[in-house]
Amino acid sequence: MKTRPLSVKRLFLWICIGLLLSMTAITLILFSLTLEVAVLIVGAALIGCALVWLFVLTQAFGKRLSLFTSELCKTLDNMMDGDEEPKPTDNSETLFARINHRLTRLYQIMQANRRKVEEERQELQTLVSDISHQVKTPVSNLKMVTDTLLTRPVTEAERIDFIKGVCSQTDKLDFLFQALVKTSRLETGVIRLEKKPGHIYDTVAQAMSGIVYAAEKKQIGVSVDCPENLTVAHDSKWTAEALFNLLDNAVKYTPAGGKITVTVEEWEMYVEIKVADTGKGISESNQAAIFRRFYREEEVHEQPGVGIGLYLAREIIAQQGGYIKVVSELGNGSAFSIMLPLR
Repeated sequence: MKTRPLSVKRLFLWICIGLLLSMTAITLILFSLTLEVAVLIVGAALIGCALVWLFVLTQAFGKRLSLFTSELCKTLDNMMDGDEEPKPTDNSETLFARINHRLTRLYQIMQANRRKVEEERQELQTLVSDISHQVKTPVSNLKMVTDTLLTRPVTEAERIDFIKGVCSQTDKLDFLFQALVKTSRLETGVIRLEKKPGHIYDTVAQAMSGIVYAAEKKQIGVSVDCPENLTVAHDSKWTAEALFNLLDNAVKYTPAGGKITVTVEEWEMYVEIKVADTGKGISESNQAAIFRRFYREEEVHEQPGVGIGLYLAREIIAQQGGYIKVVSELGNGSAFSIMLPLR
């Protein structure tokens, strides 16, 4: 059986009726015991005073409650609009102050969530804009080649060149989409890195296998100094992916006949995998920006790539509790270090 909730006015009305009946009953009982008219007069006076004070209390409480609910509704409206933080009350011991304190905390949480949503929205807009920019060029090239092949006759040599161009652009698109898928899965937690004890030597060898041909083609000397029995807890597959991105950049930006050195050293708290090259180097002003997604320096736009390798490498290492640092100087090459925690 459900009971109807009482309003504040109805509650006070019942209290007044109960008090009136109780005091009347007590007065009548005392009169019946004493048979004194003065008892009736005093009882009536007490009942009158009680009713007056109850009326005053009811009015004061009603006004206070009305003011509080009005302020509460206004505060909640401002909180929902995100315009104003609840104002602190003077007396911190009252019920109203405790409610206000919790409203302030709720407002701060709501504002933090708003900021997070806005940051995510801005990041999504930037990502969509970057993807659109990266896809535009290869798609335009593909469209131009196919239109040419469809609208005019070409020689066999031209046809082969066009097909090679199509393959090159599709490879670029495939690389872009694969990199975006990997990055998205890492950022959203779809892929979780599993750190297991393993030999760093095997991870370095796995990464090195991906750049051997390109380095030989440019006649770049590659040397590796890595202890074969050095063991550290890491995700071998994804760490090799991060290291490959560093090595791939080193090959791209090191001129023919240059040198790339890979050294692995154990420190007190970290294992350092350093990739040093004799390339053009990176200016100090750009060293923080190179880890941004799709960032590429103006001077290297002629090189293949979309500017996502360093960003992906940093994400991979960061999710293992490590970090990547860079030391570089224009004209004197660059040295990227992967720092993996030993514990």
